[in-house]
Amino acid sequence: MANEKAARRYAAAIFSLAHDAKLEARVGEELKSVSDAVEGDAALHSFFVSPVISRALKERTLLATFGSRVHEIVAHAVVLLVRKRRETLLGEIVRQYHALERAARGGEPLTVTTAHPIAAADLDALVGQLERRFNKKFDVETSVDPHAIGGIRVMMGDRLIDATVAGRLEDFARNLFAQRT
Repeated sequence: MANEKAARRYAAAIFSLAHDAKLEARVGEELKSVSDAVEGDAALHSFFVSPVISRALKERTLLATFGSRVHEIVAHAVVLLVRKRRETLLGEIVRQYHALERAARGGEPLTVTTAHPIAAADLDALVGQLERRFNKKFDVETSVDPHAIGGIRVMMGDRLIDATVAGRLEDFARNLFAQRT
């Protein structure tokens, strides 16, 4: 919880700088790229979060690695994390930043889960219907869950619409059990 709160503060500061420069999307993408690179390489991750390695060495290495490839807002943010010994917050900062970016665009998260990959036209039609019905813009993420058997599961924020065969079978079993007791 404390880490989430600190990460939210860093993300808000980074987002504010990016917003002033009108680079919200670019900074978000580059921040995620740096985080993915650090998390994706075990040696780099160990180097980045190690309390034994000097902050000066970390700064030089990170600037040499990412400095010319990312916007200065991103480079300075990563260096600041090192200086403040907050390296472990990077992943959470990225999540918080994207939440701020989505909120600024007026977007809401939407996860569509199906048993088999959904056709792009069907997904577009579904999202269009939901956007008109709820008067919101959605950031869509799709996933495939073979255990769903068939149908579709839609998660909008904290609202779940489960029209999968597995979900209906669970509801049926729950209702059947409730009637027996």
